[in-house]
Amino acid sequence: MEKPHSPACERNREPILGVLRAHFADRRRVLEIGSGSGQHAVHFAAALPQLNWQSSDRAEYLPGIRAWLDEAALPNTPAPLALDVGGAWPSGPFDAVFSANTLHIMAWPELQQLFARLPAVTTGDAVLVIYGPFNEHGRYSSDSNAAFDQSLKARGAHMGIRDAEAVDALAAAAGFALVDDAAMPANNRCRAWRRVHG
Repeated sequence: MEKPHSPACERNREPILGVLRAHFADRRRVLEIGSGSGQHAVHFAAALPQLNWQSSDRAEYLPGIRAWLDEAALPNTPAPLALDVGGAWPSGPFDAVFSANTLHIMAWPELQQLFARLPAVTTGDAVLVIYGPFNEHGRYSSDSNAAFDQSLKARGAHMGIRDAEAVDALAAAAGFALVDDAAMPANNRCRAWRRVHG
């Protein structure tokens, strides 16, 4: 099959990698939630060879992810797993979790499920890194994010850019404390939390 390709992945992978180098330096097993095309998995696993990079997404995306993984043939990228946040999760334990451009696609109850399930699959000191657009105190960070949010809501009423404070509250309820909030190109953020209890 022809590999799926996301131009956004090409643009944002180096800035994200900088954050991952800092927060995943001592990690060994990462679960990527919503791997999409699979491009991030290949790029980050190649750059961070100490990590076992476990990609995952809904079943319909797995063939495309496999195409990227098979071509790269890296030793630290096991076969992608089917993962719908409301369904079965892999057993873990993972000491790191990564997700990019997923929170604004999921419905809010799915976000709640995602965070609620994290304690069962992560180690007691796990690090969570999420990339994407965030609002602050209910306000858009830019005109382009406001336009993007409107386009999301036109696609589906359940979609939308999430408030950073609301996401932090979900993380805190799962035992994760915010440790970094890095500005990224195109008015995105890369936010990192570390598990502190639970």
